Amino acid sequence: MNFRHIPLYLTAALLLGAAPVAEAQQELRKADKHYEKFEFALALEQYKKAAEKRKPDVKTAERIADSYRLTRQTVEAERWYAQVVAMPGRDPQNIYHYAEALRSNGKYDEAKQQYMLWAEEVPAAEERAQHLMASCDKAMNWINQKMPLAEVQRLSGLNAQGFSDFSPMNYGKDAIIFTSDRGVDQEGKTAGTYGWTGRPYLQLFMASRDGGGNWGKPAALHEMINDQYHNATASATEDGQTLYFTRTQLVQQRKSGNADPTSWVDKSQVQEYINRLEIYSSQRRGTTWTEIKPFAFNNVTEYSVGHPALSPDGKIMYFVSDMPGGVGETDIYYTLRQPDGSWGEPVNAGILINTPGRESFPYVDQNGKLYFSSDGHMGMGGLDIFAAEGKHAAWTAVNNMGHPINSSKNDYGIMFNEDEETGLLSSNRESSNGTDDIYSFKVLQKPVVIAVTTLERKQNEQKKNVQLPLPQVQLLIAQQNMNDSSTALTNTKGQYFMDGRKGNSYVMQGSKQGYLNQNVKVEVPKTAADTVQVAMVFDRDEKNVAIVLENIYYDLDKWDIRPDAAKELDKLAEVLEANPTIRIELSSHTDSRESLKYNQVLSERRAQAAVDYLITKGIAKDRLTAKGYGKTRLVNNCTDGVSCPEEMHQQNRRTEFRIK
Repeated sequence: MNFRHIPLYLTAALLLGAAPVAEAQQELRKADKHYEKFEFALALEQYKKAAEKRKPDVKTAERIADSYRLTRQTVEAERWYAQVVAMPGRDPQNIYHYAEALRSNGKYDEAKQQYMLWAEEVPAAEERAQHLMASCDKAMNWINQKMPLAEVQRLSGLNAQGFSDFSPMNYGKDAIIFTSDRGVDQEGKTAGTYGWTGRPYLQLFMASRDGGGNWGKPAALHEMINDQYHNATASATEDGQTLYFTRTQLVQQRKSGNADPTSWVDKSQVQEYINRLEIYSSQRRGTTWTEIKPFAFNNVTEYSVGHPALSPDGKIMYFVSDMPGGVGETDIYYTLRQPDGSWGEPVNAGILINTPGRESFPYVDQNGKLYFSSDGHMGMGGLDIFAAEGKHAAWTAVNNMGHPINSSKNDYGIMFNEDEETGLLSSNRESSNGTDDIYSFKVLQKPVVIAVTTLERKQNEQKKNVQLPLPQVQLLIAQQNMNDSSTALTNTKGQYFMDGRKGNSYVMQGSKQGYLNQNVKVEVPKTAADTVQVAMVFDRDEKNVAIVLENIYYDLDKWDIRPDAAKELDKLAEVLEANPTIRIELSSHTDSRESLKYNQVLSERRAQAAVDYLITKGIAKDRLTAKGYGKTRLVNNCTDGVSCPEEMHQQNRRTEFRIK
């Protein structure tokens, strides 16, 4: 070899090796520029090219993972976050994003492990991490239910392949208005490309259904509605003559703000232009939409308002905003129509609805019930659909709609048909590229929350029974006629909330050391409200301590068991069934009026009648003793000759049991 040429060879090799590096740096600069302008789809194209030429550093890998996350490509997001969390110098927030990606992909056990690691690195996130781990457990329980709550099916006739279609809203009897980025207007022109998604800007479309239930070809709404930028999430009055919808404005100001017209994102990011949402309305005149008017509370320089949803009577409009003073990232608000037709001052829907996370896409059904999506309430992953009881800011319960209405991905934009059993919803559950589709659903069993309260029965100084919360009671719960059961523990307030289904029956057994076991059967009618209250009252397991049975009344001079008394004795029978080893004395007492002998005989007959009734309920005779005490054990000073009000006499006329 001629060693004189070695420096020339080295120089050539260095130049050849430097070329890909220089190209990679150029691609990275382009990618970073797109990323910083929130053009994530465009950024990904450049990041991919750069990654082929040079292994990404931590910052670049984070941005690639973030871009996949923000374009909702969860499979790729999971893959890249897995790499990021293994890199030195990465931010702990990446562990959280990795866990969220795993949860979105239905990998709940793996997600729980990452939430735990996140909490270890960020102690302040402990409570949030525990909540998310509990959500994973809840999701797995919903998925493993043997009988599905609903049937859910993707609609091929409405959805455009490779594009997003979402947020359908009723428009008349057999039509809907929905949002799509398929990008074709009334004249067949394609809308411009949105750098965030790499697809056209959002527009509003209408589709009608024929008598056979088939959807016709969707058509873009009039150009008065669909301007050059995003137009989305609409709601029409019942007569179809007024439409409220969302528009996005590009606002030039160098401060933090949201950038996604269909949602809201981290406000810590700074850019020259930000997207803000506004609500507009339009009147229909024949086949044309006219008179575009802004909502009185639009304020693009400060915050966004969007996702309008009218009540069926048109008197309430719910919407979403990140205006100052809210609970979380985005909250649901409502406004009331005033006598002059204007809208009143917006009011926050309250902390039962709104969380520190995102609440969005409200919908009001024919009965006035509010539905919305949230990633702050306990859910399966991404946005879940919830139903709320109440109205305005007075809510009594918020319930997750369960699987398969919800999935591990984003589920939102629900609407019901007139039958209140079928409808449409939006989801990206089957998407690999982050696009959304419209699905039809049919509710088979409506979900219900069973709110269990465990109480201890005590007697106050006036010998009246009072009920106080009994915490940490163990519950064994089973659906009637099913073999599977689960255990739970009531909280420090003696409460436990479980998911049930309308039309089903459940059997619960409660136990706590030092107390008699309690059994209760919960029958949930199909017409039940969304929350069913169940109270379990516990007595101490103490011998020779009198426990007064409430509402045991007899007709004058009689000892027959009345229907109201039978209900209370049925409860005692349940206690005896739940505690098969105990024996009791059942005693009857009278007040001081009438003679000693008369009251003694009457009380003995009443006590025996109660025992006989319990025997008919299957309680063994040798476990029961009847005892009449007449007026020999008064609980107050209402003795012979003492004038007392009827209430005090009633305290003496009682039926008791005590463990022998």
